[in-house]
Amino acid sequence: MGQEIDHTHFKASDFTRFRTHLEAETRLAREWFQQGRFVHDDPVAGFEIEAWLLDRHEGPAPLNEAFLRQFDDPMATPELAAFNIEVNTHPHPLKGRALGLIHREMSATWQRALEAAEAVGARALMTGILPTLRPEHLRLGNMSSMKRYRALNREVFRSRQGRPVRLDIAGREHLLHLHRDVMLEAATTSFQIHLQTPPDTAHQVYNAAIIASAPMVAAGANAPFLFGKDLWDETRIPVFEQAVEVGGYEEVARGPLRRVSFGSGYARESILECFEENLAHFPVLLPMCSDTPPERFPHLRLHNGTIWRWNRPLIGFDDEGRPHVRIEHRVLPSGPTLADSMANAAFFYGLVEDLLTEPGGPESLIPFAAAKDNFYQSARLGLAAVLQWRHGERIGIQDLILDELLPRARHGLQRLGLARADSHHYLEILAERVRSGRNGARWQRDFVARHGRDMPALTRALRRHQATDDPVHQWDLQPVSPEDSESC
Repeated sequence: MGQEIDHTHFKASDFTRFRTHLEAETRLAREWFQQGRFVHDDPVAGFEIEAWLLDRHEGPAPLNEAFLRQFDDPMATPELAAFNIEVNTHPHPLKGRALGLIHREMSATWQRALEAAEAVGARALMTGILPTLRPEHLRLGNMSSMKRYRALNREVFRSRQGRPVRLDIAGREHLLHLHRDVMLEAATTSFQIHLQTPPDTAHQVYNAAIIASAPMVAAGANAPFLFGKDLWDETRIPVFEQAVEVGGYEEVARGPLRRVSFGSGYARESILECFEENLAHFPVLLPMCSDTPPERFPHLRLHNGTIWRWNRPLIGFDDEGRPHVRIEHRVLPSGPTLADSMANAAFFYGLVEDLLTEPGGPESLIPFAAAKDNFYQSARLGLAAVLQWRHGERIGIQDLILDELLPRARHGLQRLGLARADSHHYLEILAERVRSGRNGARWQRDFVARHGRDMPALTRALRRHQATDDPVHQWDLQPVSPEDSESC
């Protein structure tokens, strides 16, 4: 969905023609896999950081066009809402001092983002859901001006016969809300981890990422509140799954292949199975036909961009024009800090690498159904979740991470050839967060328990602490006055 399209209205013939192109490109991808034409280089890391633009009252500021002109860098792009932005890192081979190097690059980029926001009268914040967000902010008047978003809204609601989206989340409290456009998706922002991987093992990397999703979301949860309600530890998960649900209520009930989902199962022999599933089971949503050569897979990539698995395989191209495969790990929220984000990334890269050594492959560790249940339990309960592990054992997520998964992640980072000092530094941040039980969601709830549901005050405190880049488990619960927040 990162690519722009030419228009927003489609005819039946557009869908037919797009489908023809999609079938041809899916066959071509399979042929190229069999011919070994995809890049077989060592693993490569990359990241997307989604963030919020805020006004002087800590509410969302729909200023991303002005921000992007000021930032003036193709590594930043708009998101669905005009108060959201995305900044990206360059790809880095996963070896040596890559973790520290990426952290420094992200810090420099984020500092530039803060300065660009200030120059247009705004502030910037990384957090999974903005505490001050209200339903009235999520309206079409606050949608970014790109045509692909208008087309997405039109086609989603055409497929739903105009029925509103029904947001129904039962957490610590219950939220029921009806919405008549796709702007609910803009309630969530994420930190997306990319892992470019050799094609012959990409299906096992994908399976390992699926298994890692539960501990990742439990440790990294940072979105407990929406519209003032206390819901899941990572409320982004049910919000996004319900916000872009295509089809009416009857179609939704059919399961299990929804456009936003945990997926339908492990990959068996090739990552191409996911793209073939896209072709077989997901109707075309945006039939924007392209004259781009099929060797660039324009229709396959656009169609894949309208299917949001929490672990999504992607086909891309390197600087030399060679095709590669990468896995986009989408379960993590934005924030609380870049240090926390890098700790999460180190844990992910190390754990996935070590899961590849599992006898019989990662998928032999637990059934897919258990991995899926673990994920939703972890999104709901965070570090209080109890998961199903090998041989059906039930184990608390904190014990599982500290006793088994962190040692595996350390071993995986060693296998990748990452600097031992960097690996220790970032994994220790995650270990201390898990030992303390204070992920971002827990800190936000602790702040509210002490100061009440003053969401502007919570947002000011988030900005103050984020500016220090101190990990969230070290944060205090002191409020920040509106006057003092000017220096944050």
